[in-house]
Amino acid sequence: MRAKVLSSLRRLAVMNPFLTDLLFSVVVAGVTLAFGVVLGDGSADPGHARRPMDPAGVVLTLVADLALAWRRRAPVTVLVISCAAVIVFHAAGYDARLNGVAPLLALYTVAAGRAPAVSVPCVLGPLASSWHAAFLGPAEFRWPNLAQTGVMVAVAWTFGNSTRLLVERNNRLAGLSERLRHEQEDRARRAVTEERMRIARELHDVVAHHMSVIVIQAGLARYVLGSDPATARGALTTIADTGSEAMGEMRRLLSILRIDLDDDTDGYDPAPGLQRLDQLVERLRSAGLPVEVSVTGTVRALPSGIDLCAYRVVQECLTNVLRHAGPATARVFLHYGVELELRVTDDGRGAAAASHEDGHGLIVMRERVKLYKGTVTAGPKPSGGFEVVVTLPLSSAHPDDHPPRTHGKPKT
Repeated sequence: MRAKVLSSLRRLAVMNPFLTDLLFSVVVAGVTLAFGVVLGDGSADPGHARRPMDPAGVVLTLVADLALAWRRRAPVTVLVISCAAVIVFHAAGYDARLNGVAPLLALYTVAAGRAPAVSVPCVLGPLASSWHAAFLGPAEFRWPNLAQTGVMVAVAWTFGNSTRLLVERNNRLAGLSERLRHEQEDRARRAVTEERMRIARELHDVVAHHMSVIVIQAGLARYVLGSDPATARGALTTIADTGSEAMGEMRRLLSILRIDLDDDTDGYDPAPGLQRLDQLVERLRSAGLPVEVSVTGTVRALPSGIDLCAYRVVQECLTNVLRHAGPATARVFLHYGVELELRVTDDGRGAAAASHEDGHGLIVMRERVKLYKGTVTAGPKPSGGFEVVVTLPLSSAHPDDHPPRTHGKPKT
């Protein structure tokens, strides 16, 4: 029952602060008037009550106490009115022990809502009213009353100022929490955007390359279907193999997207890397593109991200040669050193290939290489054809970290 009452009071204070303060001021005024009636009868100490409570005293008491209803709206004004009413009440001869609460509550409100530059001077009002009452009381209690009321005024100001500091700290924490929430939402949006870009790059590399091979081989098979069945069967075989490989890579990509923290990741196929360069080259050769590969330096295992990036770069370059260079020979140069250097050239239509430099393929390639702080240079060669040069830093990989690994038989 008590918890329900307190909960109801809290809700009322939040919903209507003025009504709460009004009720509180009515209670303070009622208690003060009740004490005034009790202390003003014939048994009261004549040293305190020189004048019994009358209508004028009731009015002054109501002014001093009911002003607290506006303490949140105009705290300094309420403090001035309350202290003035109390001083007049005591100066008129009423009991000096009454109406000491309202100035203290008003001072607490000022200290809780205003900076010390404002609230410290306001201490003089309650201090003056309480010391005035102490001097009007019996002489033998004067100095103890002065000390007691001084301590009470100091405590009221200290509690109010502590409340102000607590509210300011809570407001700062709320502001920091809100800013942190916005930053977390921004990071989440950026993470989603980056993941979408990564998925788009993977889909482009998988679909563009394999579909290019399939389209070219399908056109060849249709062209020679009646005149050269053996060549048509070879083209259809290449289409089937390329389609199977494309489906495998799509399944790998989808399985990564579906991966859960509790899943066993050992069952997923690894991402392609330069160890599958021979398969890529053979697939392009079967599509009718002569490809020569040259590897120099100490061949070694690469970090998985750089390995995938290098594979996708070579895949994209050879796919572009197949699609745009016309009859041409492609050459792939790999050099393992402090940096991994990839150079893909062809002797086809360089000017025509250059028109595709700003296409989606090269954009995706630049995005991939940029992730690993590499560089991309692409353009037509002076002697004809097109050239793409990519460098990927290998500062974290050293020649002796892993045993050499070759991509088929190197050609020099």
